[in-house]
Amino acid sequence: MVPKIRRGSRTHGLLVYLYGPGKRDEHTDAHLVGSWDGFAPDPGRDTSPDPDPKVTLARLSAALDLRVKQAGTTAPAQHVWHCSVRTDPGDRRLTDAEWNTVARRLVHAVNLAPEGDPDGCRWVAVRHADDHIHILATMVRGDLRRPRMNYDFKKAQAECRRIEKEMGFRQLRPGDGTGAKSPTSAERFKAERTGRSEAPRETLREAVRQALAGAATEEEFFARLREAGLRVKVRNAPSGDAIGYNVALPGDRNRDGAPIWYPGSKLAPDLSLPKIRRRLADGTADQTTHPAATSGRTDWSPPARERRNATGIAERAAVLLDSDDEEAAGQLVGIGELLDAVTQTSPAATRAELGAAARSFERATRSHVRAEHADTRAIRSAARGIIQAGSALGRGEDGGTTAMLLSTLVLVTIAAARWHSARGHAQQAHASRQTAEHLRAAYRQAAATPMQALHDQGRALPEAERRAHQATIRAALPNGVMRADSSSTADALTATLAQAEHAGHDPKALLQQAIEMRELDTADDVNDVLVWRLRRLAQLPAHPGEATRRPQAGTSQTRAPASRTNNRTAPTAAARPTASDPGNRPPRR
Repeated sequence: MVPKIRRGSRTHGLLVYLYGPGKRDEHTDAHLVGSWDGFAPDPGRDTSPDPDPKVTLARLSAALDLRVKQAGTTAPAQHVWHCSVRTDPGDRRLTDAEWNTVARRLVHAVNLAPEGDPDGCRWVAVRHADDHIHILATMVRGDLRRPRMNYDFKKAQAECRRIEKEMGFRQLRPGDGTGAKSPTSAERFKAERTGRSEAPRETLREAVRQALAGAATEEEFFARLREAGLRVKVRNAPSGDAIGYNVALPGDRNRDGAPIWYPGSKLAPDLSLPKIRRRLADGTADQTTHPAATSGRTDWSPPARERRNATGIAERAAVLLDSDDEEAAGQLVGIGELLDAVTQTSPAATRAELGAAARSFERATRSHVRAEHADTRAIRSAARGIIQAGSALGRGEDGGTTAMLLSTLVLVTIAAARWHSARGHAQQAHASRQTAEHLRAAYRQAAATPMQALHDQGRALPEAERRAHQATIRAALPNGVMRADSSSTADALTATLAQAEHAGHDPKALLQQAIEMRELDTADDVNDVLVWRLRRLAQLPAHPGEATRRPQAGTSQTRAPASRTNNRTAPTAAARPTASDPGNRPPRR
């Protein structure tokens, strides 16, 4: 049940609209379902002799405005409170009596007409469709004072959540005021008329977010906006310093032919210039400081190399989501930038799902938890590296490392869902879970070719070698962890261990290292997760068709698991969750 609140100054004009034919949706059988005293005149169902709807409507308007006129100059300029309340398409149809109950509860909740208060404001509820009503109230009480209506929107939302529960309707998730502004009805209708798939506000929000991903300076951010084809207008103070910015889509104009500008703060709360400056002030780490950047492999393409770097940093972000709130909130913002960067450079096969994932996770990056002192340099640098490396081809090593990164991002987004759920952030938790579903779909597309090739290689191994590696897997993994339907990825894991051994690694030590990176009990497919961990740790090609080589001189072979405590891409012993600690269990992948 969704309430939408507006304020205005024309009681008669709003009544004409409510009882009229409608500008877009057809209004049928418009009539009152409730009023302040139960006896208000109804222009839709006037039973008096020789009724004239226009006369009755004028009587109703005069009755509603009576106290406004009595208050004179002390009445508010915008004295009309207008609230439309709509049920979900899957909810049952309410009777007029039930809608009357809903209206009375809402005007009571927002303090317009408290139950039992003879001086409450005058109001009516008009129904002209099956699924919604309009409540019109005039905001002057019987004692000619204004009602105290602080936070009326939040109060109406809270009452709707209670009504949903009591009436058995679909229960919406409560918000916390940090969501982006939704397009207005006029914006949506205009988008449909002009053939756009979404309102300009939504297109601009995504474009601004992508321009910000990994940007190092304010100048670079504005340059990216212009390169994306947007109109940009920077607002300057008298001193010449920029104090804000507006963006517009080319071709999006008002009736006078002027561009329709949107301030960044009206696109999303975190896209105002001051908040963008705070994010940019954190800077981006030097690319050469990335843990995975010193691997010694220089024969991979830049997109593949940057995706490998980002995978290690994303794994660390998943660990930090178990840390203090401020640090975790910062990592969520960084993951949002990383998703935007991957979306912009993804191949066509995965771009749609990744775009949907980035749009969903945008809601998960904002809450009332501040991230002002969180260190997001590494993850923002990873996003910057992916953008600077350019688009991946979607095949060979590029496609394999994309699958490697997406596999880790699924883990991170579900960890984000758990973090938000623990703090009562219902909308953000839902957005995180939606993101994970989109990432899973993109992962399946990206991983299909390399995983099939690994499966074939595993099946083609000499029987003795194959059995030896399978015994290593059985000995290393706890009982009950392996899935019965994961034979194909079991072959891929076997092939990966064989390749790691041929490259000079100890397969038992390497497998143990991958297992200890993070608890596995909740993984959908342990084999699938371990394949990508092993291939990254051993610096094996993400696509099995690429060349594998032995470690170079000066590069140590696989170390024992206990010696990994200084590896920045893996959790430390103190930070790593364990299966015996339910409160620290990582989320299901």
